[in-house]
Amino acid sequence: MLKLYNTLTRRKEEFKPLKDKEVTMYVCGVTPYDDAHIGHAMSYIHFDVIRRYLKYRDYSVKCVQNVTDIDDKIIERAAKKGVSTSELAGEYTENYARDMAVLNVLPADASPKATEEIPKILEMVKGLVDKGYAYPSQGSVYFRVRRMADYGKLSHRNLDQMKAGARIESGSEKEDPLDFVIWKGAKAGEPFWDSPWGHGRPGWHIECSAMATRYLGETIDIHGGGQDLIFPHHENEIAQSECFSGKPFVRYWLHNGLLQLDDEKMSKSLGNLITIKQAVKEYGADALRLFVLNSHYRSPIKYSKESLQAAQVSAERLRRVIQREDSGAEEALNATTYKEQLERALDDDFNAPKAMGVLFELAREINQAADEGQGFTKAQAILSGLARDIFGLRLEESVTDISAELEKEVNRLIARRNRCRQEKNWQQADEIRDKLARMGVSIEDSSGGTSWRLG
Repeated sequence: MLKLYNTLTRRKEEFKPLKDKEVTMYVCGVTPYDDAHIGHAMSYIHFDVIRRYLKYRDYSVKCVQNVTDIDDKIIERAAKKGVSTSELAGEYTENYARDMAVLNVLPADASPKATEEIPKILEMVKGLVDKGYAYPSQGSVYFRVRRMADYGKLSHRNLDQMKAGARIESGSEKEDPLDFVIWKGAKAGEPFWDSPWGHGRPGWHIECSAMATRYLGETIDIHGGGQDLIFPHHENEIAQSECFSGKPFVRYWLHNGLLQLDDEKMSKSLGNLITIKQAVKEYGADALRLFVLNSHYRSPIKYSKESLQAAQVSAERLRRVIQREDSGAEEALNATTYKEQLERALDDDFNAPKAMGVLFELAREINQAADEGQGFTKAQAILSGLARDIFGLRLEESVTDISAELEKEVNRLIARRNRCRQEKNWQQADEIRDKLARMGVSIEDSSGGTSWRLG
């Protein structure tokens, strides 16, 4: 039985889609004004595995992911570069698609762009105005937060304690400081579209409500995104959508943890980004996927060079097992039990780290069987299928071809450990051995020196 942790209810619940074996899934997409970074990779790899596992469990999944191709950041960056907003957004949308393809993230079934969904957005804004949930003011349209009795139910915030925050516009145009914009009146020099309230463009939140409703229906099964989107973005999506349709918007809200660098969230505004292109070039796509999947999707991940190197080694270990030649001897290893263990782990709110542990245990058993002269073809096929179909690993190229940096680091640590042993600093020598082990490197001391191998 598949159980998901629902942010809305703050508990694990049995997964029951609206239609038997048919799942509608919406994942918040990118704002394309710069190259995607590994924080994006973390989120989209997690939701890719969730989607893959649902398909593995014989669900038919329709996945939609929006592209916010017009907003303040795009307008500002386009002006600085002297290009149009559509040209800038188009360039980085294509770059993002290429990054996802390199990471083997399945493309969404639909990737609507905000600028191409204006009719549906205007329909929703007008509907909210007509029902009294929104009001025009000086060319913009605002949503009346206090008209929704259960506003704050996703983020579990008390309405009376809320204040206008960084992403909630405040000013004299509003009836209430908590109201948020759903249609922005145009400023001089900005792109705009015609509306009943004058020239303007969509607010940030309304586009997702419009796209989800248009492509998936008024009630969808799964809505995903980062934990930083819970408030105000997803809270406002609920308000708009449910006030417009009169129906529950989302059945299961899933939110991934955030990537940290030096105990800070990785973000463009902090200037501490590592792009997907940089990470893939240094470590490989499989290593980046394994790095992400070593943490539960709801947990934060702290970026470190050591963790990426360990993931690089892990990818190489799996590749070697999957490409190992069978002797043709009788097969004694029963891989079905490992498959069942992996399924139980993923049935428990997509516990990827536990599932990956099962995968590597099976790999270890296959190696042992091979070393003992036993057959392992069936087990190898199961391992390969699970690694590729659920976790999206390609396992095609040897990490040793792209890992001169890793070899340099291992040799540096071994030399340092040897100095510690000469100085009889046994504690530090053991700490270095443990660090190498965490990187997936085994060492062996002999009279001829210290040798090392992967795994």
